[in-house]
Amino acid sequence: MTAARLRAFLSVAQHGSFSAAARAVGLSQPTLTTQVQALERQHNVMLFHRQGHRIELTDVGERLLPIARQIASLELDSYNLLHDSGDLQSGELKLGAVGPFHVIEMVDAYRKRYPRLDVSIRMGNSSAVFKDLEAYAVDIGVLARFHEAPGFSATPYARHALILFVHRDHPFANRGEVRLEELHGQPMLQRESGSSTRRALDEAFARAGVRPKLAMEIGSREAIREAAARGIGIGAVSEAEFIPDARLRTVRIEGDPAVTQTYLYCLQIRRESRVLASFFDVALKLRKGDFDDTASNHA
Repeated sequence: MTAARLRAFLSVAQHGSFSAAARAVGLSQPTLTTQVQALERQHNVMLFHRQGHRIELTDVGERLLPIARQIASLELDSYNLLHDSGDLQSGELKLGAVGPFHVIEMVDAYRKRYPRLDVSIRMGNSSAVFKDLEAYAVDIGVLARFHEAPGFSATPYARHALILFVHRDHPFANRGEVRLEELHGQPMLQRESGSSTRRALDEAFARAGVRPKLAMEIGSREAIREAAARGIGIGAVSEAEFIPDARLRTVRIEGDPAVTQTYLYCLQIRRESRVLASFFDVALKLRKGDFDDTASNHA
C-alpha cells in the first residue's frame, strides 16, 4: 500500500465521485481510478460500491476512512514541521462548530495571521463534532459547554451570561434587570432539549426552585427572536449573541445566574500538532473571561 493510493481513496471518499476527486487533486480520472483499483486488488477488498456515476463506501471503506484521514493528517503535520522551518506557508485546517458566533471571530483572526492556510468550517451538534474529531474529519471543535471526553483536550475560550429579551411593550421592557424568581409562571420561549442555552437556564431555574411556563419550544435562535418580537413569550440568549432589534428590549437577570461557556476541543494526541497549536495560539489571544490555566487541556 502506497501513500499515493491511500490519498486517492481518501480524495474519492471525501468528494463523492472519481471525477470530482481527480479535479481536486490535479490528476486525470483514469490515473486516480487506477490507484484506487490497485489498492483494492492489492488487498482483495472492495472499497466503493459503484452504481453508475454514484459511489458509496463499503463497510471496509467506512472503516478505512478515519484511518486514512489520520494518516493524511500526520503527513500534513510532518510537512508543516519540515517545510519553511514550520512557518505554515501552506496547509489546511478543518473546524467543527455548534454555532457561528465564536468560530467566525477565531477564523477571521487566524486568516489574518496565516493567510496562506485553507480553513473550512463544518457545522453540527456536539455529538456530530465529537464524531468528526474522532474520525479526523475535523481538527478542532468549538463547543458550547464542557464535556467529559476522555482522550480529548479541552480549552476554555469564552464565558457569557444569559440575558432575556422581550417585546418592547412587555412589562419587563424598561426594567433593565429582573430577579430570577420573577420569571416564575412567566411564558418562556425555550430552545430545544440539549441546547446549551436551554441547559444553563434550566439549571438556574432548578437551583432557585423557579418554574416558568413553557410558551413554546423552538429549535432556532432566529425563530425565538421573531416569537419574542410578536409578544409570544420571553426569550433568552448569550449576551454576546444577541442581535439588536427595534422590536425588542434586553433584560439582565440579577446576579447572572445562568451562563454559557465555549470550549475548544481536539484529540489529546494532536494538541501539539503545528497547525492545531497555531490556531490555539491565535484563539487564546482573543479569549474572553477569567479562566484558571488549570482549566485548560482536560483529557
